[in-house]
Amino acid sequence: MSDFIALADREILARHGLDSFDALWAARLQAVDEPNTGRGGWSSVFRLELGEAAYYLKRQSNFFSRSLARPLGEPTFAREFRNIRRYERLGIPALQAAFFGARQVDGECRAILVTRALDGWRELADWLASWPMLAAAQRSALLVAVAGLAWRLHQSWQMHGCFYPKHVFLREAGDGFEACVIDLEKTRPLLLGRRDRVKDLEALVRRADAWGESEVRELLGFYLQQPSDSPKVADWLARLSSRRQNKERNQ
Repeated sequence: MSDFIALADREILARHGLDSFDALWAARLQAVDEPNTGRGGWSSVFRLELGEAAYYLKRQSNFFSRSLARPLGEPTFAREFRNIRRYERLGIPALQAAFFGARQVDGECRAILVTRALDGWRELADWLASWPMLAAAQRSALLVAVAGLAWRLHQSWQMHGCFYPKHVFLREAGDGFEACVIDLEKTRPLLLGRRDRVKDLEALVRRADAWGESEVRELLGFYLQQPSDSPKVADWLARLSSRRQNKERNQ
């Protein structure tokens, strides 16, 4: 696969001498967290600030994911990049790729993924930390945005696979909020219909500790386009609760 460079980012990367795999691999940057050393290799994330633009540069070596389609494995970034591009084609709001490339170097499989920083956005987990202090209208607007993102995701027949508050980002837009999603490594087609949709929503709700039943009903109402006290919302609420209880019993 040849290297991918997004048209919108090509000029700024070139201006800073970072429009090639080798230059991005050699760039000396401070990692934003500890490297992930699982899967027989390593993977690390760096923040890259280039004047008016900011990115996250991710590098990995011998860090693979395996699937039925690729039983011998591939760099996890290759899978995530493919999913980013698929979400873009489907119109699902998500993080955007600026660069992707992979290389074999003396038996070592290296990969780089550069994505645009979501500066000006806040992850849902941050909003949840101050949930009781938010005005009722603001809480409802956030629920509308999150429900709309989930609906758009599932209407495109995609399951995120780890639809957690830390992976949902929001920013204010007029009287409401825009929402987008990150961390697309585990996403896959929505194969099992409502079961997959419930799985995504239950993963979100279980980690949204600030939400009580009323907020979950409101979220489901926006998602299903039904009144929050409707039988359909009650049915979905019961399905989420049943899945959560099953997971807790199996832990």
